[in-house]
Amino acid sequence: MRLHQLVIDSARRAPDAPAVRSAQGVASYRELDELADRYAAALHRRGVRPGDRVVLWTHKTLDAIALMQGALRVGAVYVPVSANNPAARVRRIAAGCSPALVVADADGIRRAEGSGWEADLPLAAFDAVREEAPASAAPPVHAGEPDDPAYILYTSGSTGEPKGVCISHRNALAFITWAVAEVGVTATDRLSNHAPFNFDLSVFDLYAAFHAGASVVLVPEGLAYDPPQLVALLQRERISVWYSVPSALILMMQRGDLLAGDPPEALRVCVFAGEPFPVQQVHELRKAWPDVRMFNWYGPTETNVCTSYEVTDRDLGSTRPLPIGAPASGDRIRLHPPRAREGEIVVSGPTVMLGYWGREPQKGAYFTGDIGRMGPDGMLEYVGRRDHMVKVRGHRIELGDIEAVVSSHPKVAAAACVVVGDGLDAKIHAVVVPEGPSGPGLLDLKRDCADRLPLYMVVDAVHTVPELPLTANGKTDRPALVERITSVG
Repeated sequence: MRLHQLVIDSARRAPDAPAVRSAQGVASYRELDELADRYAAALHRRGVRPGDRVVLWTHKTLDAIALMQGALRVGAVYVPVSANNPAARVRRIAAGCSPALVVADADGIRRAEGSGWEADLPLAAFDAVREEAPASAAPPVHAGEPDDPAYILYTSGSTGEPKGVCISHRNALAFITWAVAEVGVTATDRLSNHAPFNFDLSVFDLYAAFHAGASVVLVPEGLAYDPPQLVALLQRERISVWYSVPSALILMMQRGDLLAGDPPEALRVCVFAGEPFPVQQVHELRKAWPDVRMFNWYGPTETNVCTSYEVTDRDLGSTRPLPIGAPASGDRIRLHPPRAREGEIVVSGPTVMLGYWGREPQKGAYFTGDIGRMGPDGMLEYVGRRDHMVKVRGHRIELGDIEAVVSSHPKVAAAACVVVGDGLDAKIHAVVVPEGPSGPGLLDLKRDCADRLPLYMVVDAVHTVPELPLTANGKTDRPALVERITSVG
């Protein structure tokens, strides 16, 4: 089985069943299958061959999904990049994976044209690619091997360069097969797609639906953190399986009246992942939705979901952090060092990535950098990070990625970034040592970040200091910076 076979099989079983629901309307499995063949034919005509990379710089649309499927059908590797990424960031990602083609929607084409896009980096619009060849011209579906790469998800890198997490067909299918069985997805379900396509949460939304012949509802990016609109969509689209970061659910609870009135009539499963969910708010949600199954899933992009915990009424009396649970997706979990009360979470098994694109292949278990501990019930609990990686609304961010941009400003001699606050209140603060009599203003740094980083990595505040505090071993003392910021605030 290969990842693209899921749509092909569902189109054969039930061609008229709804596959994708979006702002553009409802597309059946037959229509998705034919559109995927059109893109496969166009990519083949353009010389895209097995193993080539195809970057998708786009909003969440039916065409984006069909192009992913078309790329897989010719044996190519797709690289989704959210439309809110600036052209400079897309060029850096492209430099990392050397794509045969970058396909952009109208917004991306405009950004590229306004940024001096390099002529030697092939760029095409979705509309142009889609019209290049009929579905009948599609080549035979590439067979390939289970361990061939299927897609690359770029994440924040500690050196300032994005890292491409390379996932194989086997990796993705191990997770999807487990998740469909765990949640009980059937052809009658409607799954929400809240996350952007470059975020690993979207893998469940799309491929669990395709595996079961269900439909996936694309949540427009503009609604992603609009609580009243999200709640309205949940009701209007009769979502039966919801999956998002806790921040989105908390916003919907606090500012969207999610818990007012009866539970959503069609909703039967609510899954959350990507960041800790404060236990009090989990209890509030559980009490309001007693008949909705709830799961807390954990796993970095490099492993997708590797542990799972089902929230039940037995959790209502607990004051401990919500567990991240037991091993999932056929994976094995251990703590390092062995026999320690707390330790780094180490994952081995079928969902562990092939490696970072352009680097040495991943060999053996993956050390997550996350610290965990075993709770009294034998369930794994998340404690925190051992490095400078942070989470802001579920997005994994290496602070070094932002610091590389801030430090490049001509008025900055040295810089460090920290996150202050938790959950919805988390803000990125830049602390700079000025080069000269004064440092840059917040608007200057925001502009630099917006030109080179995704929107969720743009700094929220800037502070000027004469020098950065250092630890005993000469490293930047980030806790001291946080303490300084909070004491002033």
